Amino acid sequence: MTDARLRHGRVSLALGFFVQGVTFALLVTRIPAIQNRYGISDGLLPAFLAAVPVLAGVGSVATEKLVARVRPGTLLRWSQPVVMLALLGVGAGDEVWQLGASLAAFGLAVGVLDASMNMLGVSLQRAYGRSIILGFHAAFSLGGMAGASLAWAGAHWQLPLLMSYLPVVAVLLPAALVGSRWYVDSAPSAGADAGRHPGQDAGKGEAASVGTPGTSGAPVSPLAFRLLLPLCLVMAFAYIGDSTVSNWSAKYLQDVLGGSEELATVPYNAYMVTTLLGRAVGDLGVRRFGPVAVVRCGSVLAGAGFAVVALASGPWVGILGFTMLGLGLCVIVPQTFAAAGRLAEERNSPGGSDAAVARLNVFNYVGFLVGSPLVGALGDAWSYRGAMLVPMVMVLVTLVYARSFGAEPDRYGGGHERPRAVDVG
Repeated sequence: MTDARLRHGRVSLALGFFVQGVTFALLVTRIPAIQNRYGISDGLLPAFLAAVPVLAGVGSVATEKLVARVRPGTLLRWSQPVVMLALLGVGAGDEVWQLGASLAAFGLAVGVLDASMNMLGVSLQRAYGRSIILGFHAAFSLGGMAGASLAWAGAHWQLPLLMSYLPVVAVLLPAALVGSRWYVDSAPSAGADAGRHPGQDAGKGEAASVGTPGTSGAPVSPLAFRLLLPLCLVMAFAYIGDSTVSNWSAKYLQDVLGGSEELATVPYNAYMVTTLLGRAVGDLGVRRFGPVAVVRCGSVLAGAGFAVVALASGPWVGILGFTMLGLGLCVIVPQTFAAAGRLAEERNSPGGSDAAVARLNVFNYVGFLVGSPLVGALGDAWSYRGAMLVPMVMVLVTLVYARSFGAEPDRYGGGHERPRAVDVG
């Protein structure tokens, strides 16, 4: 595997993350317009919204089984167009059943896409021998900001949903398909392209592969769930924190802290910007200080952010807290995926890295499903200030499991590079 092939794989995967960020943002930021188009009641809307992460979890579980026979790059290559076409279906339909079918396809494909995308990120990081996975998630955040801006433009000019979605899909879908030619997979598991040499047929639309010790030609041996459980909890808690910001920051600033309607839009934007900035530079921190230190700092900063929000005396102090949350939470999820891959490698689990990432990815959706209703229920029954302390405690629990993010003796970061690391740009 040449250095150039690894660099091309890195760029193409970053494009895949960016495209998914745009696509997802175009869906979630136009929910009011989707509700109006299909005449969905406020009581029925949560059922539609909850179905997407539930089905995404199903898709992620299916991916754990599929990677025994199909390379993650192949799954990503074909699930990403399905997600974008499902988005078009949401914009093109007229009947509620059509919306349901489109959202079902979107959810299932997103589960496959998220899992396979992070599998490739973990295996490519392993080939590099240093932290690069935060950069992929930074591309996703950048895509989310771009998608939210495009959604704002569509709403501002009162474009029909289909007209808002179609030009974006027409540009990004071919770009994603072309970019997928350079995906770099780990070595295939048993039954997946048996007999193929690494990189063979890469120029014919097939992803190249990076060999990893103990995987080529061996049956998939998943990690025991008890070994992954700490990372699963961290993933769920991180997404509970993230969904709290995305679903409650505007209401909290306006209703609890007395901010104006316009000012209430600022916290989530600040959170998105600091998430992007934190992920853009986060890999440098991991290389210099190691993943354990970075995750600990992120957890403390995120916990402090929730504390500032809960105790804020006014809207600007609340915005400061949400800004801290972006810088803190942004490093946890990518490092959790990376830690799962390292754990599988340490345990000499053949093919187990991909299966571990797929299983871990399910807890992304668990956190997303639990976070918003949990804070809402606590806010109604107690107080929204008090409700902010619950995700704070959950995020701080990450400190208990921080050592799960490290690896001995093969640690990423200054002084811990593996001797077999490939020096690529």
